[in-house]
Amino acid sequence: MELILILVVLAAVVFFVMRSQNNSGGSSARDLEDAKADARQAIERLGGQVYSLVGTDDASKQALADASERYTAAGSQIEQANSPVQARLAKQTALEGLYYIRAARTAMGIDPGPEVPTLDGQKAAGTVTEAREIEFEGRQVAASPTPSNRTPNYYPGGRVAGRPVPAGWYSEPWWKPALVAGAWGLGSMFLFSALFSGMSGVGYDAQAFENGVGDGSDGGMDGGDEYGAADDGFGGGGDEYGAAGDDFGGGEFDGGGDFGGGDFGGGDFGGFGF
Repeated sequence: MELILILVVLAAVVFFVMRSQNNSGGSSARDLEDAKADARQAIERLGGQVYSLVGTDDASKQALADASERYTAAGSQIEQANSPVQARLAKQTALEGLYYIRAARTAMGIDPGPEVPTLDGQKAAGTVTEAREIEFEGRQVAASPTPSNRTPNYYPGGRVAGRPVPAGWYSEPWWKPALVAGAWGLGSMFLFSALFSGMSGVGYDAQAFENGVGDGSDGGMDGGDEYGAADDGFGGGGDEYGAAGDDFGGGEFDGGGDFGGGDFGGGDFGGFGF
């Protein structure tokens, strides 16, 4: 009799453990599918703009090229994603691409469209708030809050290889060597100091930059820097990026899908000396 009771108890324990594992597995699968669907929504919005916009000057053409790279990378990442975290990384890539879309539209003098959710580390990195031009290692390097023939390279702000890079327009993509290599060279600290020292929109110094600590002009990061599933502004209504032209109502990165540091294939960044 006691043996029968023991067997019944063991069977019950095994049953509940297996059911718990099945429920957990089902929940994980649903979480992954939800995260993928969320990412694909942003990727589709980005694709609609990438395929419909044509740049009219150097700044808009470069921004659209960067947006296209992110679109390719995000598509590859979401296909390889096997966890919610990886799916959210793909979404983050797509959101960065949408910032480049807004930059391109701004450069072309058309409505930039709806706001895009804050990127990881973006607010902490700060923003270029005034035009600056310096001489660095024998060349002129410029930064500006607005696009121009002199500053056609946009960056939406955020972290590159662990250090903050302020949002703005630049004469050259001085952050790309670190993006490709995954590490900064010695010259980057001196460039940062010369280019951003005392700028109101960049509330940290070169030492903080070197240490990877940026607090921007708003005193730090907020909840918008997280990869949460909060409202991203891509819901229904007239604020969506459409798939055609300037209509919002309808509707790296080398494209290899690497979830680590991005690789901007094809570019020669050797002359930057970083």
